[in-house]
Amino acid sequence: MGAFAEHPAAAGRIARQDLYAFDNLALDGIDALLFSMHADQRFLAARAARIAAYIERGGTVVANGHIAYPYLPEVGGYIPSPGQGLKDLAIHRVAAHPIWDGVSEQDLTFRRGVAGFYGRGGHQPPAGATVVHTVGAQAQPLDIIYRVGAGRVLLHGGNDLWQYGGNDSTARIAPQLIGWLFGGAA
Repeated sequence: MGAFAEHPAAAGRIARQDLYAFDNLALDGIDALLFSMHADQRFLAARAARIAAYIERGGTVVANGHIAYPYLPEVGGYIPSPGQGLKDLAIHRVAAHPIWDGVSEQDLTFRRGVAGFYGRGGHQPPAGATVVHTVGAQAQPLDIIYRVGAGRVLLHGGNDLWQYGGNDSTARIAPQLIGWLFGGAA
């Protein structure tokens, strides 16, 4: 998260916090909570009601990884891809979204020539959610965006979105994610 927080597009608007200080964090005035795929989901699950209330009041949550301990409202658990062949790991865009504008499915599918880094399974989305990307022939929902009350949730069922940005079109993800976070687009 360090490089993402220091990205020029962030302009000092992203502050890293210790996850275990979450109970003492004043959420009023915080526009978004960003949870890494490495976040302690047991800890977060014990605080699911606080996270849901934050979203309902208008907050944004970006969560990455495989949800094993539910801490986000309305979303189902992680379902791994049934196979590990290329057809099971191919990323497919099913809805346009400004975070991924200009990012090719090929660059999401392959990183340094290897498939599977972006995602290897998905989550059951809540009713009314927008599924942006699916993975594999089974079309498992990988990138899901949905509203909860006045707020919104972006769940990416793979490695942290902010880690992408090499010498390919995935370099667009971080600045466009920052724009989405602070620009307010659905």
